[in-house]
Amino acid sequence: MSKLAAAVFTGLLGGWGLCGAAWAEGITGDVGAGLSYQPHDPTGSRYETRPVPYLDLDWGNVSLSTDDGLTWSALDTHGLTAGPYINYLSGRTSNGELQGLRNVSDMAEVGGFVQYAPANFWRVYAQLGQAVGGGHSQSGALGKIGGELGYPLGGGIIGSSGLVAHFADARQTNTFFGVDNNEAVASGLRPYNASGGFQNVTLSQSFSFPLAPHWSLLTSASWVHLVGSAAKSSIVKEAGQVNQGQVQTAISYTFD
Repeated sequence: MSKLAAAVFTGLLGGWGLCGAAWAEGITGDVGAGLSYQPHDPTGSRYETRPVPYLDLDWGNVSLSTDDGLTWSALDTHGLTAGPYINYLSGRTSNGELQGLRNVSDMAEVGGFVQYAPANFWRVYAQLGQAVGGGHSQSGALGKIGGELGYPLGGGIIGSSGLVAHFADARQTNTFFGVDNNEAVASGLRPYNASGGFQNVTLSQSFSFPLAPHWSLLTSASWVHLVGSAAKSSIVKEAGQVNQGQVQTAISYTFD
């Protein structure tokens, strides 16, 4: 992990520590740990199992979540929230099928978000940010637009369905999907210069099963479909997958 990524996680954990110190002031949400079976990198060159933390905590207008990172709702009125965020962006170790390509550093993602959620069970949102701290030509603009709907299924089971589209500029897309001439010689892949635009569409389905008071089993499955310049990358065509999947499970504790 790079120094920057370590600093980002330190900041997020520091925010969690600050929240812990302010316990009496009303932290709500869930914290836990689990496992994820997911692509090694956005091209889907191979799959791997990773331990993952699960965070979905609120402290006033500050939130900390596994998906969205650390956010502050500077604007919060009638279900409309907006403000800055900082998140962790995983890099890539270029081995296996990716041998000969450059490694991609872990980075921080810094930007702003807007969300409309007039009820607890649904929301629509958009984020626009900048990847910072990467190596040469590895820090472009990126964002996402999506929606999420939650619903009870009986017996305390809660379901949630989400749809999100990710986009990036040419610089950020080339970080994971581009192949320059030197990399082409070293890897055997065709040279490819990616352009900006939408990168993928992700459909997810999650469930929360009650285990005991305050304890739950969380499961999630996602389908990722690469689009545009990302789908046309020589890395994807020769070593990756246009259609990818991810499954996660975790045990969480609810604070209320």
